[in-house]
Amino acid sequence: MDSAALLTSAKSALDTKGFLDLPVDPSLDLFEAIERLKQEKNAVILAHYYQDPDIQDIADHIGDSLGLSRKAAETDADIILFAGVHFMAETAKILNPTRKVLLPDLHAGCSLADSCPPDAFKTFLDQHPGHAVVSYINCTAEIKALSDVICTSSNAVHIVNSLPADQPIVFAPDKNLGRYVARESGRDLVLWDGSCMVHEIFSAEKIARLQHRHPEAALIAHPECEAVVLEQASFIGSTTALLNFVQEDGGSSYIVATETGILHQMQKAAPEKTFIPAPPDNTCACNDCPHMKRNTLEKIYLALEHEAPELEMEESLRVRAKAPMDRMLEWSVGIGR
Repeated sequence: MDSAALLTSAKSALDTKGFLDLPVDPSLDLFEAIERLKQEKNAVILAHYYQDPDIQDIADHIGDSLGLSRKAAETDADIILFAGVHFMAETAKILNPTRKVLLPDLHAGCSLADSCPPDAFKTFLDQHPGHAVVSYINCTAEIKALSDVICTSSNAVHIVNSLPADQPIVFAPDKNLGRYVARESGRDLVLWDGSCMVHEIFSAEKIARLQHRHPEAALIAHPECEAVVLEQASFIGSTTALLNFVQEDGGSSYIVATETGILHQMQKAAPEKTFIPAPPDNTCACNDCPHMKRNTLEKIYLALEHEAPELEMEESLRVRAKAPMDRMLEWSVGIGR
């Protein structure tokens, strides 16, 4: 079978496999090949902090949701390859309708985004008329289109506080982040009952035992964690805020309660310090996001080589989802950099 026929056959499997199921020469230097393809195709790779270290190292930009949203809006590349999950690629497409957006694996989803089905959310909003809708960026384009303004973990308190004090607010989809924002802002928020499987799995009891064994280690946590974990934390912040904190703080050891992918950047930024992943409440590697980890160097190479799988979106949905995204970017100038 020639290469064109092989590609046609592989693309026909995308509906079930979500990625190009093509052979990759095992002798190929993937780092070199990906760099060559980026130059040839004027492509940019955006990678979330939760990706595997090798993917972070080949990315043009690494960041959290807000930082990568800004990079997506600013890029002049013809192709944006998003090494992340589905809603992140959607965000890039919302902000860049004329550019080709690639997601190496279309099945790289998000447990939090999946916890908020659009039809159910629309019914929920109908039960709360007159409420402004603030949605965390970890949601689908359909949920964004039903929202008044989007936020990220780094600017959520700022976004909520930007609304009038007497304005009732629905906050979705993450209930743990919503509780944290309500506490920090003093606002009474109506919360959608959603959560992230990674950030809900941390065991407060095991963390306490770990702190007893490592009394010098400060617990730092993402606000998507449950309240019982946040109550023990010395510092709470977005992924970027956690990274900045460990570089600027005078401590030498940290227990990190978020997805373990960030530890690669922490170790690079502060090699003299010790970083300990917070333990889950069972023996699996549940503080690794299985959706993020669906991306591989091989899938990135194939996606760039064949410019597929491509993230596509109906223009009417894109326009409706873009308005609250634009509002977030306007309201968060200077926040989370």
